[in-house]
Amino acid sequence: MLEEIFSNYSNQLNYFFKNIDLEKVKEIEQELLSCCGNVVFAGVGKSGIIAEKVAKTLVATGTHAFSLNVLDALHGDIGRLKADDVVVLLSKSGQTRELLDLIPFLKKRGVKILGWTSHRGSLLEKQVDKVIILPMQEEICPFKLAPTTSSTIQLILGHIIAISMMKKKDLLLEEYAENHPAGNIGKKINLSVTDVMRVGEDVPRCLIGTSVKEGLFELTSKCAGCVIVEDLDGEMKGIFTDGDLRRALQSGGSDVLETPIEQLMTKTFVSTNEKMSAFEAMKVMNKNKKVNVLPVLKNKSIIGLIRMHDLVEEGILH
Repeated sequence: MLEEIFSNYSNQLNYFFKNIDLEKVKEIEQELLSCCGNVVFAGVGKSGIIAEKVAKTLVATGTHAFSLNVLDALHGDIGRLKADDVVVLLSKSGQTRELLDLIPFLKKRGVKILGWTSHRGSLLEKQVDKVIILPMQEEICPFKLAPTTSSTIQLILGHIIAISMMKKKDLLLEEYAENHPAGNIGKKINLSVTDVMRVGEDVPRCLIGTSVKEGLFELTSKCAGCVIVEDLDGEMKGIFTDGDLRRALQSGGSDVLETPIEQLMTKTFVSTNEKMSAFEAMKVMNKNKKVNVLPVLKNKSIIGLIRMHDLVEEGILH
């Protein structure tokens, strides 16, 4: 049963992608790019929900946009519209009475009206300035009625146009970050390694010449899974991890405890700097599968230490 539904849904979406008029998509996109005011999306029922989602995606990716509740628009909210706005009306059938009733009042406001519908020759198509037909065969519900295929292709088109506009506007990551100050997206962009790294006494460290046994105190007391090994000038020379300790004990037994720690430390280590974002630091650690701690260096000296566990606790997910 599920396999059949998946297959049908895939076929319906493939039909959309194969038959969508890309030239019309470009025309609609250009109208939105050229808009000097707000891009306003409206629909009724499920199309209204999609309209709201597409508007929010546009806002998040650098376009002035909002969604308009059709009923509220007919009871005063149409006053939000200005002549330099572009209004996009979503309707599968193109015959939605509430939308059609709104169009004369939109025209009085002087806005440009675009339509997204799946039915050629609809009243919506005849009354708007420009229309794009979203090709579809059928809804995937057993009765061919519940908005499934139709709402999905509306959302797909909205997302594609939003991302294309985002690229054409050359939106910077910093600008995108301003729209996402919180949540996982915000943390990925805004959180720096300096916000999550351990500093000062919380960073386990020892000097070259320290025995493994002496270094164990730092290793166990700071609970960081490693010890940073430095020279007398404060330059980091290597890192000794609990993994290095296990391997040394397995091969040399307790005798290794008297060995100078620099003989067993990892001399070729992965590090980062204070300018890197916490998310980029996590990507570095994920790329190097054996790395669970990441030293933060400045002029070859340790200024902080990041643990994978700390990043996960911050909610930064790869």
